[in-house]
Amino acid sequence: MDENIIWGVTMLERVTTLFRSRDFILFLGLALGLFFDRGAEWTRPLVLPALGWVMTLSVMGISGRTLKAPGAMLFQAVIGTAISYGVLSTAILAMAALLLNDDTLWSGFVIVAAVPPAVAVIPFADFLKGDRVYALFGTTGAYLAGLFLMPLIAFFFLETDIAEPLSILIVILELIVGPFMLSRVLILTRLEEKITPFKGSMTNWSFFLVVYTMVGLNQEHFVKDPVGLLPVVLIAACSTFLMGFVLEKFCEIFKVGTAVTKSIVLLGALKNYGMAAGISLALFGRKTALPATVSTIFMIIYIIWLNYRTKKGVPHFP
Repeated sequence: MDENIIWGVTMLERVTTLFRSRDFILFLGLALGLFFDRGAEWTRPLVLPALGWVMTLSVMGISGRTLKAPGAMLFQAVIGTAISYGVLSTAILAMAALLLNDDTLWSGFVIVAAVPPAVAVIPFADFLKGDRVYALFGTTGAYLAGLFLMPLIAFFFLETDIAEPLSILIVILELIVGPFMLSRVLILTRLEEKITPFKGSMTNWSFFLVVYTMVGLNQEHFVKDPVGLLPVVLIAACSTFLMGFVLEKFCEIFKVGTAVTKSIVLLGALKNYGMAAGISLALFGRKTALPATVSTIFMIIYIIWLNYRTKKGVPHFP
């Protein structure tokens, strides 16, 4: 066979493998969002459907038998709330109080602390081989608690009301309840069997769309004053990487299983930064949205890091 043909086939195989790599796809979304942000406005309407589809794929593998243990479901919901609000929110507020002198940025971190965990905790737990059921009910419990905790945190620290109970309920319906019901339909109609072989690629490229859009819409914040962002960067880094490390060690001490540990780490390291940015922009302005925007970047880097360690089979997570 001609050497040029062999070389071409080899390169095609390498490119194909690269574009199937979750780490590469997430990094590509991050890089394109930072350097080629113009398309983000066009992809913005696709973010919610893409995330909803990822959620559907993630919960498709959850057996109906897991829903017949209300005691376990309630326990997981309480733990999810305690981790997201009791641990992560407290840590974010403490770090912001110590490191910030800017009232505007302080307000931004209060809003980040007030919102529930990232809905993406559930699909992230899925592809990191975490406990999907734990992630599902832990996230749902934290969202229901957020209906009451969001206004309390905002009123206590900002003396204002950022409560958007309708918005939280819509998120619960569109990104948790709706995808779960759709997944049951796919299972009953046996469409799950046809979708499963393509599940990985569909999940990866859906996340590419979400990552690119979130970063691209906020690209300008990273080029205007990078030095002034250092305290925000430090808090965002600690609230993901450091919090994840601490929670992992805590689970290790109490001999928590690896799959559950992964879900706990995600619940304790990721907030709904999209919701936080939206509230910040609506009530205060662009600068207040910076903590949520920077935290989004670190969330993406953190997930890439966790995925890398999971694939390498590192003895301890993360």
